[in-house]
Amino acid sequence: MLQRVMSIMRLILIKFLFIGCLSLAISGCSTISDLFSGDSKSSEDEYVGWDVQKFRSEAKAAVDAGSYDKAVKLYEAIQTRYPFGESASQTELDLAYAYYKAGKHEEAVATADRFMKMNPRSAGVDYALYLKGLANYNRDIGFVDRFLPTDTSQRDQNKAQTAYNNFKELITRFPNSRYVADAKLRMIALNNNLAMHEVHIARYYMNRKAYVAAASRASGVVEHYQGTPAVPYALQVMQEAYTNLGMNDLAKDAARVYELNYPNGPPVPEHSEATFSHKVWDFIGLEK
Repeated sequence: MLQRVMSIMRLILIKFLFIGCLSLAISGCSTISDLFSGDSKSSEDEYVGWDVQKFRSEAKAAVDAGSYDKAVKLYEAIQTRYPFGESASQTELDLAYAYYKAGKHEEAVATADRFMKMNPRSAGVDYALYLKGLANYNRDIGFVDRFLPTDTSQRDQNKAQTAYNNFKELITRFPNSRYVADAKLRMIALNNNLAMHEVHIARYYMNRKAYVAAASRASGVVEHYQGTPAVPYALQVMQEAYTNLGMNDLAKDAARVYELNYPNGPPVPEHSEATFSHKVWDFIGLEK
């Protein structure tokens, strides 16, 4: 009998606990809902009486002041309120730029793509392509990279290759665009990075005694990246790899080409500035 009473009391206690937890959850949801609705109301109140010209002038002022997150918010508000206005396509471009400057590179690329898809004959397509290239060019550059001289050629180069292709498409489709000159300079930097990345891979194979793979990768640099600072380093890898493979004639050919073209060594050192921070970076192996 006592055991039965205890069981009933236990059930009653569990029900009370359940009801109490449910009440707290509902109360919490209500509070969160009120909080968000309050934020939304506050945001709406902020824009009361604004027309599209007011939005655009405030967004431009935010960009000029370097308040890119604020500019993004304003351009997004324009898109929501005036999706089919006369300046809708320009807003898309402005938003892509604001995303890019705010460090939201994926959003910048997506917005530029959307602009080109919706406005294939627009005079702004070259700018959209240029923005795509810039966003991909900077996508993997983080906070630390802006203050320490890191070797970006040791990282994955998918985004770098994508940026290179973006700039190449810009130059091919719009050779007279005002953005071509800067795009060409960035392509040179990207090409140098891509070439040096291949050298790093070749060295990786050398360290693991995969000499055939190392020689193949290094010879690819010499063949496809002529004129880049990576070529002399590739020739050094080729000479070492062929020597280890017992292919002495090919090793001598690589040495001869190196001596003929780089008698004083590589014209561009891997780290153009042998600073203390470079040494620290290499010592702790953050790029490895």
